[in-house]
Amino acid sequence: QVQLVESGGGLVQAGGSLRLSCAASGRTFSRYAMGWFRQAPGKEREFVAVISVSGRSTSYADSVKGRFTISKDNAKNTVYLQMDSLKPDDTAVYYCAQGVYSVLSTDFDSWGQGTQVTVSS
Repeated sequence: QVQLVESGGGLVQAGGSLRLSCAASGRTFSRYAMGWFRQAPGKEREFVAVISVSGRSTSYADSVKGRFTISKDNAKNTVYLQMDSLKPDDTAVYYCAQGVYSVLSTDFDSWGQGTQVTVSS
């Protein structure tokens, strides 16, 4: 049974930074791409970032490009999302997901429970 557990969310002022972590278990971590999505109140879940199986390819939503960095550590079965220069619009529940290298949520078959990120102005 696949388990994805996010951590690292919290309250931060605009301009600040947070690093989210997602620890995976239940199947071979290094065989899957990992993604981050987010959902703000009243909005649809949206793509944030994805990293390929090898870790050599990444893709970002335009809204976070240049501010967020996705990385993974296969030895620790963990994916990270470093978030810098945070804005109030980044406030959302952030979910990690495991699947294929894609920006579509439907291409990810396992999801974490989410971690809240709140950015105050």
